[in-house]
Amino acid sequence: MSRRVEPTAVGELRTRATSLLATHRLAAVVPHDEGTRLRVVYVFLAGPPDDRVELEVVLDPGAPAVPSLADLSFAAGRFERAMRDGFGVEPVGHPSPRPLSRHGHWPADYHPLRRDAGPRPPLASDTTPFPFSPVEGTGVYEIPVGPVHAGLIEPGHFRFSVVGETILKMTPRLWFVQRGLEKLAEGCTPARLVELAERVSGDSAVAHGLAATLALEEALGTDPGPSTARARASLLEIERVTRHVAGLGALANDVGLSVVHARALTVVERLTRHGAELTGHRLLRGVARPGAGALRAPLDVALYREVAERVEELVGSVLANTVAVDRLDGTAVLRGDDARRLDTLGVVARASGLDLDARVEHPFAGSPRTRVGSGGDVRARFDQRHGEVRDSLEWLARVATGDEVAATPSARSDDGAGLGVVEGFRGTVVHRVTVEGGRVARWSVTDPSFLNWPALALALRDTIVPDFPVANKSFDLSYAGNDL
Repeated sequence: MSRRVEPTAVGELRTRATSLLATHRLAAVVPHDEGTRLRVVYVFLAGPPDDRVELEVVLDPGAPAVPSLADLSFAAGRFERAMRDGFGVEPVGHPSPRPLSRHGHWPADYHPLRRDAGPRPPLASDTTPFPFSPVEGTGVYEIPVGPVHAGLIEPGHFRFSVVGETILKMTPRLWFVQRGLEKLAEGCTPARLVELAERVSGDSAVAHGLAATLALEEALGTDPGPSTARARASLLEIERVTRHVAGLGALANDVGLSVVHARALTVVERLTRHGAELTGHRLLRGVARPGAGALRAPLDVALYREVAERVEELVGSVLANTVAVDRLDGTAVLRGDDARRLDTLGVVARASGLDLDARVEHPFAGSPRTRVGSGGDVRARFDQRHGEVRDSLEWLARVATGDEVAATPSARSDDGAGLGVVEGFRGTVVHRVTVEGGRVARWSVTDPSFLNWPALALALRDTIVPDFPVANKSFDLSYAGNDL
């Protein structure tokens, strides 16, 4: 692994970014408010081999501005809008610099991540309507859905513009569950930071906790050793299998196969109890810590083989049902070129033919092979999850010897910056941490859902409204991981 920090003048940013984007992807944009100055770090990733480049731009804190990269990278446009909301940095030349994460009831000059932001101001009792872009024409009407839903689901609002049952456009509005995690992390200990990271998105506790741990280890100069890395990789694959099996069952439920869903949940419960035996927590929390990571019990080869058989039976039940297959095939298609243009990640990207996987590009331990699908529809995303479950279970069975590992902490510094990159079950998770005097000065989180929500909106064009649940579940995005 190599990480290079390259100081860059504001006037050179676009030229340097253009050159890097030919070989790298923009993975994060991290502003730092240091009181007397404000700097922005642009994180670019490529691999294999693992290569990480950070362009660091120093700004005037009184009037912070950067040239927009939105025309060069779709991801940049979203990062810039979030930076403008949180820090007040103006992306000059952005084609649509409207608020992204800013709460509509906040004062326009309130930027919650600035050092001098202070307590949250009183919320306005009234505000202008959210600026949805209307679709006009004969027979076009709107269907508003959420943010409160009929079930145990996090809040998100979806505005459908429809003719008959055909979706012309869907606009998601998120950020109803902002918790201020990045602000909350300021001044906390490394151990406390990992606890926060494990709660970014509950179903990705390993991925986020591990990404934060890897970032802290780089910042502190800690080497956990290969046995610890292998234990962490095992937990990451158990989390992947558990969530993918749950997703396969939910997709079956959305096409009317509730019995298959119920059977899938029994498999999920078996895996969840196994995870509790390994870590002491049903969501696999508590193992990944800087320089540490020990499993409480051995990996269970017999269980993995049983789960593999059960999953094959469940998937066979779905694919043997012609009505279910008809609901999956050709639904909510995301073409490969669109997936690439939108900087899509994870299962969604691979099901559209993009060979993207941080386990290969930014490895920290052994991992299953990466498979790449095609088609980009709900069926392709169903098949992608199925294949990844099979690969992860085979890998777990191969490495399930000598599983109990001892931690060997070796911290060498109280100051530094680090980057953690992990392939969670949804896609690549990126954490960047700055530590000063043994305390966290800045923590930035990028969940793959942040980049994948726009892809869902695009895939829904020409999909019928009744297929929204199955299309939405095939993307399986996180609200909390997006909202932070």
